[in-house]
Amino acid sequence: MSGGHAHQLYRPGSSVVHRLAPQCKLAAVVTFVLVVVATPARQYWAFGCYAVLLATVAALARIPAPVVVRRMAVEVPFVLFAVLLPVISSGPRVDVLGVSLSQSGLVGAWTVLAKGTLGVVASILLAATTDARDLLRGLQQLRMPSLMVQIMTFMLRYSEVIAAEMHRMRVARESRAFQGRDIRQLRTVTASAGALFIRSYERGERVHLAMLSRGYTGSLPVVDDARAAASSWLTAAVLPAAAAAVAMSAWVVQR
Repeated sequence: MSGGHAHQLYRPGSSVVHRLAPQCKLAAVVTFVLVVVATPARQYWAFGCYAVLLATVAALARIPAPVVVRRMAVEVPFVLFAVLLPVISSGPRVDVLGVSLSQSGLVGAWTVLAKGTLGVVASILLAATTDARDLLRGLQQLRMPSLMVQIMTFMLRYSEVIAAEMHRMRVARESRAFQGRDIRQLRTVTASAGALFIRSYERGERVHLAMLSRGYTGSLPVVDDARAAASSWLTAAVLPAAAAAVAMSAWVVQR
């Protein structure tokens, strides 16, 4: 339990992006996303510049393009919503390939796709170059409320324990010829879910008692309180600074 808990999205490496302090990368990604959101939607060239910036980061981090594209599947629901916007939106309409579409809906769909995709890719690159434990350490360094950091830490640490418990319960059901292909077996599935909840709750109580017996007082010890070097902040600031320059140019052009 005290071993490493590297998440599946993390890709180990020694690139300049990997070596940046986690709090620097977190601040850079959040600032970059805010700048993208603040960019006028009709300045299409600006979003192309943002895509080039992210591609440069991916190249520096040695993250293959197919990896990023596969992980972008997480935004499929937003893509479906964007596709529906021009159809269901009201206002002036225009014919596109024989289909009547709303002009405001087209702009809204572009906004969702462009800004959402850039934010997703930035998050993918952050997760691919930063271990989960380092992300939590970075949040702690950025002064996120201690209680929230502790909750996320426990979720990370014991999610694998709960997953292993689910696997053992599934093996036990299948060893008794359970297949779960009939709606009449839904009762068994719901009973298993309830049993998993009870077991997880009881395990949590045992863990809490064990922590109290070892001196836990409501806050986790700070393992690494080292501050990020100024060079790390300057390197991480290149992405949001370049994005801010693009956004300012976009606003000037729009005026």
